[in-house]
Amino acid sequence: MPLTAENAAQQIQDRLKDVQRLIHQIDDERRRSEGNINSLTRAQQSNLPPSKLKSLYKSCLQDAVVEEATIRNALEKIQEIRNIRNERRIQARNAGNKEAIRRGALMKMVQISAQTLPLFVSKPGEKVPPLCGAIPAESNYIARVGDNVAALVKGVEDEENWILAEVVQFLQRQNKYDVIDIDEEQKDRHVLSKRKVIPLPLMRANPETDGHALFAKDTIVMALYPQTTCFYKAIIHKLPQSATEDYEVLFEDSSYTNGYAEPLPVAQRYVIAYKPTKKSGSSGGGSSSVSSA
Repeated sequence: MPLTAENAAQQIQDRLKDVQRLIHQIDDERRRSEGNINSLTRAQQSNLPPSKLKSLYKSCLQDAVVEEATIRNALEKIQEIRNIRNERRIQARNAGNKEAIRRGALMKMVQISAQTLPLFVSKPGEKVPPLCGAIPAESNYIARVGDNVAALVKGVEDEENWILAEVVQFLQRQNKYDVIDIDEEQKDRHVLSKRKVIPLPLMRANPETDGHALFAKDTIVMALYPQTTCFYKAIIHKLPQSATEDYEVLFEDSSYTNGYAEPLPVAQRYVIAYKPTKKSGSSGGGSSSVSSA
């Protein structure tokens, strides 16, 4: 059943109220945990018996568990809001109500989409799921309608390029994707086989807890060139050290003596496993002396 504008607005408001309540709850829990931590610190300095210290340690640990659960709950509510808004956007597009977006605004949206991608922070012993950081999708995975993907499309003189696109639908009988170029200046539709579509990460990997879910230094990848909607062959130069940092990558560029340009930042969302194209068998999206798709 289609989500009406009124229902969407009400659902968003309900979740915003939940987020506000959870933020206050997090603040209360943090103050309480700070009190227990202060008590533990004083107890350590007073050389209290181990049994007393053990009890305080347990209290602090339990505080942390409760606070983590509340934070995760708040983040889930925020993701639900994003999903509702995305559903309404897709409905509007399907109804033909598309608002023209200027290029500068589009580039800003691409950047914000990467910055606000949910952060996966694993619990002890928890496995990093597919489409988190550098972990690829499972072979039978089908990207959802509205998801961003990298799509291999033909350009001038049948040259193939990897572009940033959005899934319009998956054609089950043909086992193909119907995608649309994310660039407002193009807005071309393409029907492509699954092997020509790469789902982008749905979550960022946390470097502090799940560094193994990031591409290793010197790995050859495809990365979205800044201020464009094209993916190009690059090499990982530096990994993000915190959840808010980007990769630094070296894009292939024949105008440099070593074949690669100076390091540029690219968000986790837009760094994916390398696949060659027909053009040369070695370049991801062509030369890095780039213009947008």
